[in-house]
Amino acid sequence: MTLGDESGRRGDPEWLTLGQAARFLGVAQSTIRKWSDQGRVPAFYTPGGHRRYRRGDLEAFLARSGPGRAKAGPLVLLVDDDDRVRELVRVSLELAGYTVREAGSAEDGLAAMEERKPDLVLLDVMMPHVDGWEMLRRIQERYGVGAIPVVMFSGKVDETVETQAASRGARGFVGKPFDLEQLIERAKQIVPV
Repeated sequence: MTLGDESGRRGDPEWLTLGQAARFLGVAQSTIRKWSDQGRVPAFYTPGGHRRYRRGDLEAFLARSGPGRAKAGPLVLLVDDDDRVRELVRVSLELAGYTVREAGSAEDGLAAMEERKPDLVLLDVMMPHVDGWEMLRRIQERYGVGAIPVVMFSGKVDETVETQAASRGARGFVGKPFDLEQLIERAKQIVPV
């Protein structure tokens, strides 16, 4: 669909840009882009190829998804110092029905856990300052071993790392670069959507 005559109506509260629509729904721009591509949220395209969203369509989407906001799935805390990895995993998890909170360091991840306890933590082993093993230890010290399931991931993969993850109380280990489907399936096994 194209906006046609509507494209010239700048500032019209009926039409929202991609960024405005993402804020309205409380999701990332990449998530609403995917939902548009899948046909879950109707999008209109300007002659320049930009997406526009009708407020009424977004409100209808929210009404279908739950009272007043999009349906919130189990909360996954994703801790990795690589922005690109976090975005890729977050989008995949959101499309699978999870609510995702990101942290770029162990310190930020621990602070996020104080605000809201997640249902699952996906934790990178190799991070500067405080690594994933230390964060895992702190999670267990604060909440108890196994109270919050943790799946570790790392680019350094060998048999000893998987064994180490299990012996330290992690619920799983996935090597990087990982198969996103495998990671999502592992999340679903531990915390179903």
